[in-house]
Amino acid sequence: MSTTVVQPVPRSFGRMMGRGARDWAPAIAIFVVGIALWEGLVRGLDVQRFLLPAPSEILRTFWDERDTLVSAGLFTFKEAVGGFLIGSAFAVLVALVLARWRPLGNALMPYAIAANAVPIIAFAPITNNWFGILSPASKMAIAAVIVFFPVMVNTLRGLTSVRPESVELMRSYAARERDIFRRVRIPTSLPYLFTGLKVATVLAMIGAIVGDYFGGSQEALGIQIRRSAGIFAFDEAWAAIFVASVLGIAFYGAVALAERVVLSWHPSVRGGRE
Repeated sequence: MSTTVVQPVPRSFGRMMGRGARDWAPAIAIFVVGIALWEGLVRGLDVQRFLLPAPSEILRTFWDERDTLVSAGLFTFKEAVGGFLIGSAFAVLVALVLARWRPLGNALMPYAIAANAVPIIAFAPITNNWFGILSPASKMAIAAVIVFFPVMVNTLRGLTSVRPESVELMRSYAARERDIFRRVRIPTSLPYLFTGLKVATVLAMIGAIVGDYFGGSQEALGIQIRRSAGIFAFDEAWAAIFVASVLGIAFYGAVALAERVVLSWHPSVRGGRE
């Protein structure tokens, strides 16, 4: 008579999932309370729908228009992901160069700060002219510009935050600069990098949607919001905003999950336990 042996779930994985649930529990509780207050105040104070619809009305409109809204959301989400990947990859590359040649980084940093101070809406007409108003590339360019600076700054901070003792130890073993980066600087920078990437997920969605306000495909989510607000269909506009919020949270959660998997060895993920 054969028996089936059930393999236990690794304790480290269980701890990681349990800690993740504890981290998200307060945010979920506040979200539920906030939605309940929103619903109660709108109905109790008889707020007009064109000012602020109730969450139940927004969800009803989303369900009625789910096919159109989900399609538009995925269209804009692809633009945001494309801009996120392009901007983040270029940011990491620039951070590596600036960390390797520090005087160059000190010389270029003021210009990077000045470029980041330019409002994102100033880039939208320019990218529309470069890539075409209906091209997704114009919205990806806007998203890439807006995510570049936080990812670059966080990555550079991580690459340059290595303890001098660690670098001196590597050099005492005749390690080349490339080896120091690979074994010391890059692993140290990963928590900083993921912090920048999580911020960049939200900024990428904002950049893609804002870019639509200056023209874009009729399938885009930003166009849906602008068109619905223009005809005073505020339930539909809020339903589109709801879709954007869900996609933004999912994007953030995907990067946060990747952080936990990649940095499972790091004390910040392990909760400081050996």
